[in-house]
Amino acid sequence: MRRPALRTGVRWKISIAITAVGALTVMALSLVVHNAARVSMLDNARDLQLDRVLFAQRIYETSKQTRFGAKLNDPKLPPDLKAKAEAGRRATSVHEPKSGVPDIWAAVPVGNGDILSLHSTFTDRSSNVISDLDRALVIGSVAVVFGGCALGILIGGQISRRLRKAAAAATKVAEGHTDVRVRDAIGGVVRDETDELARAVDALTDALQERLEAERRVTADIAHELRTPVTGLLTAAELLPPGRPTELVRNRAQAMRTLVEDVLEVARLDSASERAELQEIALGEFVSRRVSLLDPDVTVRVVHESWVNTDPRRLERILGNLLGNAAKHGKGPVEVTVEGRVVRVRDHGPGFPEALLREGPSRFRTGSSDRAGHGHGLGLTIAAGQAKVLGARLTFRNAAPEGTGTATTSGAIAVLWLPEHAPTATGSFPVLPGQ
Repeated sequence: MRRPALRTGVRWKISIAITAVGALTVMALSLVVHNAARVSMLDNARDLQLDRVLFAQRIYETSKQTRFGAKLNDPKLPPDLKAKAEAGRRATSVHEPKSGVPDIWAAVPVGNGDILSLHSTFTDRSSNVISDLDRALVIGSVAVVFGGCALGILIGGQISRRLRKAAAAATKVAEGHTDVRVRDAIGGVVRDETDELARAVDALTDALQERLEAERRVTADIAHELRTPVTGLLTAAELLPPGRPTELVRNRAQAMRTLVEDVLEVARLDSASERAELQEIALGEFVSRRVSLLDPDVTVRVVHESWVNTDPRRLERILGNLLGNAAKHGKGPVEVTVEGRVVRVRDHGPGFPEALLREGPSRFRTGSSDRAGHGHGLGLTIAAGQAKVLGARLTFRNAAPEGTGTATTSGAIAVLWLPEHAPTATGSFPVLPGQ
């Protein structure tokens, strides 16, 4: 079972990270500053309280009178402070209730076991200072967090834009635009890991392009060199006396010749040098006429007629390969439907293999055993290549059996989508006014 994934951009990840770190930092600093200021102010209050009680002690010792709010043997004196005074020590104490202002105590022994103490609360002015400090810390923390978030968005946005440009350039390379370079696409003055990624992708593209070009040349050279001896073999087979062995030799020689021609055609399509010779045709009429010549048993249905500007020879090649694939690997009846610029070819066999539906047609691979065993896997590859030359799109899918609603396949469907604007002589598409 696949676990759901949360997709977020690099910009927001960096922004969240910087904001979180900034928030934690300012929170910790604010707590430290708040506690340090509070402890310092309480220490000052204790020192002031001790000075006052000492002054009151001197007055008491001379006049036996208490002044400045001092009390003798105050019953509310905290026990810990009382114990220190009974031990003959001068001491101060701060008692903080769960709610309210802290109490500041100071006590000194005055002889005969008596204790002179002074009690007051933390001043309002000090509380206001603490409140003002807390307010300033909160405002500063919020400013730092928002500033960090903005900085994260700025930095993350720059990295995200570079990565998106690199991804777009890599996508163009994957579509066959081998002249595109990721390093040139991302641009910029700053050099970072994105440039290293771009250089690696460009190096990989060059290496793959060289290997593909070498493979194409080798394939074309081998097929070209085989053409002459195969033609000679086919001519020699025609001179053999009639008989079953002669028929087998002729069939195998013809099959080899067809394979050589298909390999040469695939090599030409891979070179991206093929150009369409365009004509305006009535698609429904053209498909009906060509299919009747290729296979009279195929049913053709024209739902909606449409005029298209395309290459008739290449379109016929695509139809022939699709019909040949349906006849060889599928079951009848085979149906061809024309609707506007869309041509569908359907059989009622076991359907396309999963590998073809997932990855598209591949040369010399005919799929699973229930749909293979004959051919070399070049028919659909050539059809897809010719469709690319026409600027069309060729898709493959399987049909579900009628009335069952299950996933079991009941026929393969190949759909050719002809473009509204045909490619030009250079292989590109014309730019119309207003686009």
